[in-house]
Amino acid sequence: MPAPTPAARKTALVISAHSADFVWRAGGAIALHQRLGYEVTVVCLSYGERGESAKLWKQDSMTLDKVKAARRVEAENAAAALKLHDIRFFDLGDYPLDLGREAKDRMVDVIREVQPNWMMSHSRWDPYNTDHMNTTQFALETRMMAQAWGHNPGQKVLAAPQLYLFEPHQTEQMDWKPNVFLDITEVWDQKWAAIQCMQGQEHLWHFYENVAENRANHFRRNSGGQAGGRAAKYAEGFQAIFPQTVDELA
Repeated sequence: MPAPTPAARKTALVISAHSADFVWRAGGAIALHQRLGYEVTVVCLSYGERGESAKLWKQDSMTLDKVKAARRVEAENAAAALKLHDIRFFDLGDYPLDLGREAKDRMVDVIREVQPNWMMSHSRWDPYNTDHMNTTQFALETRMMAQAWGHNPGQKVLAAPQLYLFEPHQTEQMDWKPNVFLDITEVWDQKWAAIQCMQGQEHLWHFYENVAENRANHFRRNSGGQAGGRAAKYAEGFQAIFPQTVDELA
């Protein structure tokens, strides 16, 4: 008998501006897809050490290196709670991020290494935190570069993975409109454990719990509503950038 065909490797890539963003906004998607057999890689472009670590800076004798170290430990603990395949830290600084050509080339190398089935990043507009929206532009540009045959010839070029934009903090101000809802009920305990790893931003814990509950309501409504919607207690919303290709309309 012929040897069985090995299962195709399934991968995903999340590009996070700061070291906590992937937890609040995509922790459920990460944990769920890890459970489904995906190898999910998260790249944290910065630790959020200047702009998203106020609780740490209020402590006596705090330094930039101490803040970075604390935020890295938080992110690594959260990654463990989500059973994340891989997490990488680019340490590009924050407020603002330094997203020059060197950072782009480095990101393209990761994209081509991972060969993601899908990618994920921030909303395209965020006047409250330009690091976020600049990260999405960075994700779009590096996705494009990774598809270019003339960029580092000899590397395996990228196909055309979907880019999902996860939910921003002040949704109504961000020109972000979800068109995908993902039921994360079965992995909510993992996401909640990961959220609680983010000690430096404890004020956001229950905010994102409420977001997940509200998105579950939208999941139920859009899966059939009163005509027989599917039960869900927690969900995440995403905005898909590129068209879907399908063989049948559902």
